[in-house]
This record gives sequence, structure tokens and C-alpha cells, in this order.
Amino acid sequence: MVSVEDIRKVFRGHIAVAESLAKYTSFRIGGPADFYLEPADKFDLIEVVRFFKKFDYRFMIIGKGSNLLISDSGFRGAAINLEDGMGTVTIERNVIVADSGVRLGKFVDFCIQHEKAGVEMLAGIPGTIGGAVIMNAGAYGGEISDHLIEVEIYRDDAIQKIKKAQAGFSYRRSGLARDVVLNASFALPAGNVAELLKRRRELLLKRNQSQPLNLPNSGSMFKNPEGTFAAKLVEEAGLKGKQIGEAQISERHGNFIVNHGDATARNVFDLVRLARKKVFERSGIKLELEVKLVGFEEEEKIEAVK
Repeated sequence: MVSVEDIRKVFRGHIAVAESLAKYTSFRIGGPADFYLEPADKFDLIEVVRFFKKFDYRFMIIGKGSNLLISDSGFRGAAINLEDGMGTVTIERNVIVADSGVRLGKFVDFCIQHEKAGVEMLAGIPGTIGGAVIMNAGAYGGEISDHLIEVEIYRDDAIQKIKKAQAGFSYRRSGLARDVVLNASFALPAGNVAELLKRRRELLLKRNQSQPLNLPNSGSMFKNPEGTFAAKLVEEAGLKGKQIGEAQISERHGNFIVNHGDATARNVFDLVRLARKKVFERSGIKLELEVKLVGFEEEEKIEAVK
């Protein structure tokens, strides 16, 4: 059994016990983690991850918590948030290096101010660099991997640098899901600041008009099947506006589930299950979750994503 005293022997950052994870997720849903950690820097992160691996203790990196549905019972393990200790973005010799805890909005603004183009579409995604790289986040025809050249990771008890070609990027996937991402490097084409700011505003306006950003949500619930859109399939199944408890399939966008205030993870999970069932009955297409389930029983996870 791991204790606070054990963790403190190898860890310099902030530790909280039985911390509710709801306030650290964009859904504003989730029970407590046994431990909640904020590393002081990447070396602090590596030391505590090494410690957890040594004792086979469960941990997860939560980033901005924008792609997670954490169960009402929480997470039996340690939740690690990188925003405070790993939130630096720099430019050197025309290469931009962003720590894994950097918010995507901050990353985009930094790139624009340094006259670098190609990442404006990420501005409205409420995530961090680490999570975005692992899931190859994207929007409006672009992906974060488009201009990525290298990822620094912790793997096999060593810091390694992985070139883009070795990272296994595909639609909303990478080969880095079992690694701890430390930072990512990008080589971006030159751009005009005024034009980039205009493009960023246009995309944010488009996002605000089409997505329910006024209510807590986790972004797109399902991956888009090849040749169609998950939102279209959900809407055609007649589920737009369907509500269970305080969770609702958005009336504005069929691929968003929103929290009207007191939604539980179970409410959201039941809507996910209903949407998959109805879409499959109508179209024969099995929707695949884009959001990661945490703290659910294995059979429930299988049911939700199979």
C-alpha cells in the first residue's frame, strides 16, 4: 500500500489525498482519486512515475481533463496534473518546443505571436499538448501531428526522443498511449500575424456557433466513422436533445453530451450506450468512443467501446 509519506520521499510537488477530480475535468464530473499530484517539473514527474511503476501502483496523467469521463466512484490510484510544473513553451532555431502541460490555447497564441502558422485550428480545443499529441487531436482538416517533428517521452525507465515517423500517428490515435509525454517539438511554416489572428478568430467563431461551449462537456464523444460524421448519425437516430438525469445529447451538436449542472458519470455513460445502440440499429455503424473512460468496470468499458 502506497502512502503520502512514501510518495513524498521521491516527489517535490503538491500532493492532495482523496481529491475530487470533477473540478479538473471539462465535464465537471468525477469522483475522487486516492492521490492528486502536481509535479514541480519533468524530473519530478519522472521520479514519481518511476516510483509508481516500481510498486505497480496505478496512475494517470489528466492534463486539462478534456477527454475524460471519470466514474462517480473516482479513480483508485494517483491522478497527475502537469499544467503548473510543465507549462513552458519556447522557440529556438525556428523550432517550437512545448511542454506536455501547455494549454493548446497558449500554444496557438505563442505560435501566432512568433509568426508561425499551421496550428490555428487547435485554439478552441480545451486540452494540453501531452494529451493532444497522444490522441493526435485536430479540427477543421488539421491535426497536431501535421507539423510535429519530435516527441520527448518517458519509456522503459528512460527519457527518449521519438521522431514523428516512429510515433504511429493516425486519425485520433498515436503509438504513445502507454508512454508519458514530456514535450513536443514543431517546425511550422511562416505566417503573417494579422492573417493568423483573423483565421484564429474565424475558427473560434465557427466553433462557438456550432458547439455547446456554454455548458460543461468533454468535446466530441465519438470518433467520426470513415465517410461520415458521428454527429450526423446521432441526429439521424433521433437523439438530439435526449436527456438522462442532468446529462443531455446537445441540441446544438449531436456529438456532444453536456452537463446541465449535476450530471453524473452514470448519466453520461447511459447516453453513450443509448447512442451506440440506436445508431447501430439504424445504420449498422458502431460508434467508437473518442473520450476515455476512467474508473469504470472493465465489462462496462468493453460495452461502451466495442
